[in-house]
Amino acid sequence: SLSGASNSPTKAKIVLVSDKDRHVVTFGSDPENSTDQDPLLIRFGSQESLTSWGATATNTAGDLRLGSGSEIVAAIETKQQILVFTDVSLHAMQFLGPPFTFGINMVSDNITIVGPLGAINVEDTVFWMGQEEFYSYAGSVQRLPCTVRDYVFTDFNFFQKDKVTAGSNTAFGEVWWFYPSASSQENDRYVVFNYQQKVWYYGT
Repeated sequence: SLSGASNSPTKAKIVLVSDKDRHVVTFGSDPENSTDQDPLLIRFGSQESLTSWGATATNTAGDLRLGSGSEIVAAIETKQQILVFTDVSLHAMQFLGPPFTFGINMVSDNITIVGPLGAINVEDTVFWMGQEEFYSYAGSVQRLPCTVRDYVFTDFNFFQKDKVTAGSNTAFGEVWWFYPSASSQENDRYVVFNYQQKVWYYGT
């Protein structure tokens, strides 16, 4: 609805601004000249513009489509790239500049993420909760050894997994996840990873 808007996406699961290069980026969007939402499509407007979305030879708007998974679940920005999670894979999206603007590479094709808010970037390491494991990424994907894994995932309401929310307490070197237990429709428990001491704890 902004004045001068051209070919703007009308649907998107996630929207963020790439801080380094100043593009508005949409994930799980509708293609240019279509209203059908594509759950694997990434679109980006022209640099420093809210309204210019039609790809031309004189701007930096465009799109990318992931070739793995059935939908984009989450996206989170680090200092160097945007990490894009599908239901089965992780991709790294980097600014290249003209003429391609962005490039994307698969990082792992054997991971999950529990929901759109299940990942957090802490000191340029991304931590996230999968559907059976915990992971980190600081250049490569690592499964986090978890002493409370069975406690968390054997009493978990997976019908409400999209409500899982990650947070951090950097003063104590902690990453938190708030999640719903099997008998709850809302987040009623938490699990914490202390990445400095490599220990886990949990509570209600």
